[in-house]
Amino acid sequence: MATFSSSDIDALGARAEAMVKTLGAISAEPDRLVRLFLTPEHRRAADRVGDWMREIGLAVSEDALGTVRGRYRAAGEGEGRGGAQRLLIGSHIDTVIDAGRYDGPFGVIAGLLAVEHFARAKTRLPFGIDVLAFGDEEGSRFPATLASSSACAGIFRSETLQLADRDGVTLTEAITAYGKSPADIPAAAYAPHEAVAYVELHIEQGPVLERGGQPLGIVTSIIGQTYLNAEFIGEAGHAGTVPMLLRRDALAGAAEAMLFGETLARETNGEVVATVGRITVAPGAINVIPARVVVIFDIRSGSEAARARLADSLKSGVRAIADRRQLGLAITSTREVATTPCHPAVQDQLADAVRALGIEPLRLGSGAGHDGQAMARLCPIGMLFVRCRGGISHNPLEYSSPRDLGLAVAALIGFVERFEPATVVSA
Repeated sequence: MATFSSSDIDALGARAEAMVKTLGAISAEPDRLVRLFLTPEHRRAADRVGDWMREIGLAVSEDALGTVRGRYRAAGEGEGRGGAQRLLIGSHIDTVIDAGRYDGPFGVIAGLLAVEHFARAKTRLPFGIDVLAFGDEEGSRFPATLASSSACAGIFRSETLQLADRDGVTLTEAITAYGKSPADIPAAAYAPHEAVAYVELHIEQGPVLERGGQPLGIVTSIIGQTYLNAEFIGEAGHAGTVPMLLRRDALAGAAEAMLFGETLARETNGEVVATVGRITVAPGAINVIPARVVVIFDIRSGSEAARARLADSLKSGVRAIADRRQLGLAITSTREVATTPCHPAVQDQLADAVRALGIEPLRLGSGAGHDGQAMARLCPIGMLFVRCRGGISHNPLEYSSPRDLGLAVAALIGFVERFEPATVVSA
């Protein structure tokens, strides 16, 4: 097993930080980081990642949805031995608008640095490794997410091809402009017997590790998610002439409903979170009582039962609010994503690798979505979280220290050394 001195970890962290900065400089805008799926900036970032893969000695390919793959052969592979099982390590290189530099790219970089460790030592493992740089996790360009990883997992939905970005460009058109063919998407899928597990390193995007004084954490599951779209219908009227007791104010009803949702979530003591991040108000004039308001409740939990209970309670309570205020109401569920558990054996082997660095691993759920949600449809998954300052993400202030990055890469190397495919059996 590899042992890492403090200076070794610092060197790994410095390299990771330099690579993060390199990708962070590739943006559509000079003053903020914007790198959307299948854009010229995505092309430049993918080319840079491909160059890094070749420098390590990996065989590089790219599929129809722009996922860059660097392949490290297993022991004996290509020497009379057939296709080996593969450990998949990856993350995404697209960003939100006005992004931070670490969300996504660090997971790709960590995979590259880990494989480089074995390539430099000329060590071949009983399994192969593919490092994956997905192109569409954030959903910042098209109204869908995880297109790239879904293709790798063999679950890409063909109707996604008709979705259009804000400029009216469909995904089909964007793929073609990128130099690929939608007809080749099925070829991106791994065979189920080929992928033994998928592992992703990612900044936490939350404050739990920092508050616990821990640089690394083992993810137990990627929490499930429900979107409830609530449309309140009232009656527009003059803001100065309609008495308060005679109003049917859709926005006031929506505001009460939002506070009710917050109360329900608080009462779960952390088991469920509920957020409203977007509302639309019509007619939207300062001096007109709102007649139509749409709010979207984002409900998340690591417990399917707890999420369902809160959603049911919220719907009942919102209906009661609308009835009391004499408002029309329509509630629809626009998104249902099940909780995605991380495989217990992968969790344990990641924990062993973290413990070998003198760190007692903390286990926590992921409140954000990740490519692992798609890859779990293909094979067992695991995730390692890295502490980020202030828990800030999707923000230019996003930051993880080089020391923590180095520890994460060292833990990934230790995990690969310890990894036993036979212990990972799909449920």
